[in-house]
Amino acid sequence: MDKLTVRDLDLHGKRVLMRVDFNVPLTADGKVADDTRIRSALPTIQYILDQGASLVLMSHLGRPKGKVVPEMSLRPVAEHLAKLLGKEVKFAPDCVGEKVESMAASLKPGEVLLLENLRFHKEETDNDPEFARKLAALGDIYVNDAFGTAHRAHASTEGVTRYFDQCAAGFLMEKEINYLAKTLEQPERPFVAILGGAKISGKIDVIQNLLPRVDHLLIGGGMAFTFFKAMGYEIGRSILEEDKVDLARQLLMGGKGSDSKVILPVDVVCTNDLDDPEEVVTVSVEAIPEDMIGVDIGPKTVELFSGKLSSARTIVWNGPMGVFEKPEFARGTVEIAKILADRTKAGAITIVGGGDSVAAVKKAGVEEQITHISTGGGASLELLSGYELPGLVALTDKK
Repeated sequence: MDKLTVRDLDLHGKRVLMRVDFNVPLTADGKVADDTRIRSALPTIQYILDQGASLVLMSHLGRPKGKVVPEMSLRPVAEHLAKLLGKEVKFAPDCVGEKVESMAASLKPGEVLLLENLRFHKEETDNDPEFARKLAALGDIYVNDAFGTAHRAHASTEGVTRYFDQCAAGFLMEKEINYLAKTLEQPERPFVAILGGAKISGKIDVIQNLLPRVDHLLIGGGMAFTFFKAMGYEIGRSILEEDKVDLARQLLMGGKGSDSKVILPVDVVCTNDLDDPEEVVTVSVEAIPEDMIGVDIGPKTVELFSGKLSSARTIVWNGPMGVFEKPEFARGTVEIAKILADRTKAGAITIVGGGDSVAAVKKAGVEEQITHISTGGGASLELLSGYELPGLVALTDKK
């Protein structure tokens, strides 16, 4: 972290404008269903208030696409945050305009105001300079603690920084960057990455950036079937990216046999139908029935992956091993989560990023036993791909 952090600022008597990631799921009756992201911002919020500053918080929720969608209002989040902080959280009816400016200006030290959903204005995602200027008028200092949106050059993450002398990272942003960037630059070895999910296309850059750095790259999930196709195997009705078969072949060429860094499943769980599975079988990857769909890694693969992870000192995991949202096809993903928990106990650094992987870790009941769970799926993927994050780059450099 070569950027200013909230610790470097004199906050006393100042009004802080802070970007948070309160993009949380809501229940049908408008309550917060999972407050992980809200709780993740609490250390920075509390620190700023303890320093004698007032605080204006801004976030998006969902994808309203520039229109006011009442079901995507942040009002329930303000109410939930108030309970967590044990104090009133004022709520603005919009995120810009005279009424909002008046509410922000009247804040006293220790008081908190949450703005309405930024994405009710399309100018937010357009990174409109005038919209960014209006947001900036609400604070003296800018803090970004929304790692989950740091890969987006939006008005509240990038544009707004042009109107402040000091723009700093919050504690969550600092923690995420330190874990993910340091892991890539100076991993304790052996360094093993596990990649899953449906498609290679979404992870090409990650694979290409990680391959030179890791000791092993374990691949599961739907993307494995494109690799199998590249090896000449029958994959039945399993998910396939036809246009990525050649690329999969090239990635496998990096090493042959025991020298290969890329480790693929050796057996898979298959079914005749995802929604109404009458038949479920576990077969070798060389014997996938032509009328079936691969839905999970098999027990021999779990054993193989476990062996590769047994001595790992640094493990990064992004993406499930199968269709884990269906309980009958979740075993492989849950087993991997448990192996990571065991490795953490043994002193390894374990990092999980991506919504599905995080959900899997929670499903396995081991979330407290992982070194670091990233709050930003897209942002962590961008970092693992070797890209710069606009929301981070825009912050003030340490002198």
